[in-house]
Amino acid sequence: MSSCSVSSSMRLAALAVVFGLLGGCASTGGSKPSVQVNELYGQLDQASKGYETALQQSREGNQEASQLTLTQSLDRLKEASARCGITAGCDPQRFFSVFDRLLRLKDGDFSGDQDLDSDVAPSQAALAAGKAGVASLPQAQRSVTLLHGQKLSELIAMNGPVKAALEMWLTQWRPQLMDAWINYQYLRYQMWPQYEKADLPEALLFGIMAKESGGKVHAVSRSGAAGPLQFMYATGMRFGLGTDSGFDMRFDPAASARANAEYINEQLRIFNNNLELTIGAYNGGEGRMRRAVGDDTSVSFYDPRLYNQLSQETRDYVPSVLAAAWLFLHPDSYNLRFPKIDGAPGTVILKRPASLSELTVCLGSAGGMNEGWFRTLRNLNPRLDPQVTQPAGTSLQLPKPLEQAYAARCVDGPWPILAGDLHHAVVPVVPPVVEAPAASAPVVRGTSHYRVRRGDTLISIVRDLHCSSVQEVSEMNGLKHHHLAIGKTLKLPVCR
Repeated sequence: MSSCSVSSSMRLAALAVVFGLLGGCASTGGSKPSVQVNELYGQLDQASKGYETALQQSREGNQEASQLTLTQSLDRLKEASARCGITAGCDPQRFFSVFDRLLRLKDGDFSGDQDLDSDVAPSQAALAAGKAGVASLPQAQRSVTLLHGQKLSELIAMNGPVKAALEMWLTQWRPQLMDAWINYQYLRYQMWPQYEKADLPEALLFGIMAKESGGKVHAVSRSGAAGPLQFMYATGMRFGLGTDSGFDMRFDPAASARANAEYINEQLRIFNNNLELTIGAYNGGEGRMRRAVGDDTSVSFYDPRLYNQLSQETRDYVPSVLAAAWLFLHPDSYNLRFPKIDGAPGTVILKRPASLSELTVCLGSAGGMNEGWFRTLRNLNPRLDPQVTQPAGTSLQLPKPLEQAYAARCVDGPWPILAGDLHHAVVPVVPPVVEAPAASAPVVRGTSHYRVRRGDTLISIVRDLHCSSVQEVSEMNGLKHHHLAIGKTLKLPVCR
């Protein structure tokens, strides 16, 4: 395969750093641009056209000419953007817009290992060489960036909400983004084929999973949504995620990815391939989204007539998913480096009884996994309780690089003994303290008076009170043998 390399200084990612310096340069509003500003805008246009020419030359297989044209156009673009930052009246937004447009243009169009192919990690697939256009790419590669034949980048509006979500993923949500990436690389062999069969882009799968669970297969939300893609029970049942021998299939990575792909394609048909409406339906419910949209499936998700009807959760959810998908396609352009992960699947047959927790202890930080392997082992063996010891002979799924680590660390030697000792440690059970019931305080009640009449008996008087006893009234009045004298005044409890 022939390819040409562009030096790291030529990357669009480097341009992003230059553009970051433009923030302090404000436009002068409605005033007419100066000659210097117009000159910069002219350079910007020439650089953009040169970039398109380099793309076309690359598609035609003319890699040498493509490299030369690309280098010249990016040099011109960097120079103009740097001068914009120190030129009064220059609008930095025009440079950001060009940067955004060039990111969209490049999806799947540079071949080989050119530095502008950050849409797809080398581990995913290599682009076809010497062929023109996206249509010539291998199907697996096309699905990374295409949604039913359309470039995913062209379907994502780079507006305020998406930009704000990008900042969140790159700052406060960055740990979850990195965890999602690592978890996904080990689950990819199960989940990605389901999306590939459905002709859906892998970036969308990653975006949904990053937002929903961060790649934690056993995640359960407060509302009852479960699994890596967070299906509600009823929706999961509708797409075949029932139970299998007591196991909730929403926790199965392959099954949940298949169900998610079916759901997304169903809603894309309903909403006429409107991706934002489809993602909103996945979060807020398809019925609610259909009622809000009505017959106009071409309506923008951000149209106030629709946007203002949606919950805050859904208004945040859609741009968050799209931003995560965008970063999956363009990490280098945002100064983001995802770690290289060997996610090849492997299997071990237990040589001695062990639980997933014990295996995590004896594997330690094998392969450079400082966080340990507990999450990965749970994700790859979702049907197993991590605390339950599995018998020798049990087949377990794990990353292929761990096969040797298991043989070296978890079969013989001190580590499995230590892991077993820790796992079977007994924590003393402290019996609950049973407090003696507090003595009930005597009930203090008020008294009233009653004059005994002919025919009265102590029983008839107490019966009318509905709250006392013959003994209580007798004791209150010092009666003997319950004898009553006509005209005698009795003290009686006041009943409430």
